[in-house]
Amino acid sequence: MKKRKSYSAGFKTKVVLEALQERETIQEIGRKYSLHPNQISTWKGHFLSGANTVFEKGVLKPDDEKEKAELYKKVGQLQMEVDFLKKVLGK
Repeated sequence: MKKRKSYSAGFKTKVVLEALQERETIQEIGRKYSLHPNQISTWKGHFLSGANTVFEKGVLKPDDEKEKAELYKKVGQLQMEVDFLKKVLGK
């Protein structure tokens, strides 16, 4: 059984931007990157449906906010450990 290919967000963006420029047909772009034209059209649709959020300020998903809070907590904890070790070692 074949394993599905996964593409990076950067690659998808590159392909979609080429498709939006309309210098080549979707079929030509598909041949160029070894992709099915339907896949390019799907990515293009997803890109355009989310395009209105690009210029919104402070758009974070709830998961992103939770992760951000956890990272700040971890940074604070590590900073306290560094300060403690500096005192103990006398530096």
